Amino acid sequence: MQHGIWILSAAALVLSLVLIGRDPLSRRLTGDKSKKNSQHSIKILPVVFWTICSLLMGVIIIAIVAIVMSEEGASANISAEDIQTWLLEHGMPILLIIVLSFLIYRVISLAIPKLVEKYVQGKVKSRQSKLWYQNRTQTLSAVITTTTGGVIAVIAVFMLMSEFNINIAPLLAGAGVAGVAIGLGAQSLIKDFLSGVFIFLEDHYNKGDVVEIAGRVGTVEEINLRRTVLRDLDGIVYSIPNGEISVSSNYTRDWARVKLDVPVAYGEDLDRVFEILNRVGKELAEDKSFASKIKTPPQVLRVQNFGDSAIDVRMLGDVKPSEQWEVTGELRRRVRKAFDTEKIEIPWPHVKVYFGNEKTESGITITCPSCKALNPGTNKFCASCGYNMEKPGQEGS
Repeated sequence: MQHGIWILSAAALVLSLVLIGRDPLSRRLTGDKSKKNSQHSIKILPVVFWTICSLLMGVIIIAIVAIVMSEEGASANISAEDIQTWLLEHGMPILLIIVLSFLIYRVISLAIPKLVEKYVQGKVKSRQSKLWYQNRTQTLSAVITTTTGGVIAVIAVFMLMSEFNINIAPLLAGAGVAGVAIGLGAQSLIKDFLSGVFIFLEDHYNKGDVVEIAGRVGTVEEINLRRTVLRDLDGIVYSIPNGEISVSSNYTRDWARVKLDVPVAYGEDLDRVFEILNRVGKELAEDKSFASKIKTPPQVLRVQNFGDSAIDVRMLGDVKPSEQWEVTGELRRRVRKAFDTEKIEIPWPHVKVYFGNEKTESGITITCPSCKALNPGTNKFCASCGYNMEKPGQEGS
């Protein structure tokens, strides 16, 4: 093989053209989906694309190998015997390193979920739900697999560099110096990782939990050592560095609670109100659609507050994780329906409207429609402008 640099350039150029032309070709084929040939081409296009890219990458790797192993550099004349010797001495170990690294990662990625599942299963307490078990297993498996994959990749890269006769000692020394510099300049990043470690070890929350962290409430979609990703009810995604999390509130750990304050009028019989509310909570817990979601039926706890226009009665009940919002909504609906049937009044705030007349120690004062001045109620004419307040439209003399 002569002049490996030209082969490398040609292969790189063809690979670039293939990558650039892939999207236009895909759009052209998908433009007419009615033709059978077009549909067939759409199916085989990814296979052809990756096959061509793999062949070109193989040519590029061989060209790079030929250039690196040559003492003359890019203009070297490489014979077939030289390539064969290099492949036997270095090519096979390189291939072996790549294959073994991939196989080790695949085995670990398959084994870790099972090991984590057994570990978490041994830690499960009677009060902890199946949902927590699943979320904890998925979270730990993802983090451990990702971290292990990164370690394997770093080790494989260093082994490959040694096969290419690249001295890694200076790189390691430089990496140490760079690590110190990065550590001093990226303290927040280190804080994120350390906070992430404690979040995992102390099991603050897992993937799928509904939490409040850093002033945001949402479902945990992703969690790793650096950040936590939440999605709220509006569909907004928040990416929160773990270092900013000082307090985390988990709404779905082990069990949840229904808490509902029901306002009733001051004139109602509280004993009768308690009886109706307890009946509604019991009927809800016995309903087939909600029985599997409720641990203890919602019942009256106490009179919570004497408000301006109502007495607040608090109801509490325990439900399974993530079910408190649906159960609370159904409980509100049934309470309103029961109160309508039993003629129990749910009051609303009253507002007193002032129309301009007010009582004083001397009697009633009247506002003049013309000049807005206040006059005693006995005045027929405005003391300020003389307006006839008994006969609008006439002025006094």
